[in-house]
Amino acid sequence: MKKIIFSFIIAIFACNFIQAQEIPSTTNTGGSVKPVTTGNNSVFLPRVKNEVEDIFMKKEERKINMRQDKNGLLTEGDRVAAEWKEDKKAKEEYAKDQYLGDVKTTGKFVELYCRDHEFVDGDRVKITVNGEVIFKNLALTGSYKPILVTLQSGFNTIEFEALNQGLSGPNTAMLKVFGEDGKQLVSKEWNLLTGARASLMVVKQ
Repeated sequence: MKKIIFSFIIAIFACNFIQAQEIPSTTNTGGSVKPVTTGNNSVFLPRVKNEVEDIFMKKEERKINMRQDKNGLLTEGDRVAAEWKEDKKAKEEYAKDQYLGDVKTTGKFVELYCRDHEFVDGDRVKITVNGEVIFKNLALTGSYKPILVTLQSGFNTIEFEALNQGLSGPNTAMLKVFGEDGKQLVSKEWNLLTGARASLMVVKQ
């Protein structure tokens, strides 16, 4: 009988020892897993990150190509090139000086605004007022450039001489003149071959 009891006690210790060996030790110090509760029952379920779902949930940000985007996001250079393909054909008549007319004002000055109104190809002009050079070499771009001209009493002759014809056609420009009160006095265009001049007369009363 004693042998049976002794053998039973040894068997119990052996089972406990085997169970202790099957449970590995851990150094994990992370947070505990919280139970997911349904009704009156609590079930311990680990929260597993769904990596596949995360991939589809994250949408890649659309990259915009400023030159090829279909929304028409173009640079200023692209806009001008699309609007003006080439200058007018250079004609012999553009070799003659052009008179842009005359205007009257009571103001002390006028403002000139000029730009290349066709293909922006490097047109340049010299501007003189009553024989005095105020701009020796002005490049005409796609934007208006303001030029303030102080007037003398009586007649004031403003001349624009074409220094070149750019890369194509004649030297082309749109000219707008505003008085001291801000009102537009004249709006003209010129087409000139190299060396030809466009002139405007402003009469100060």
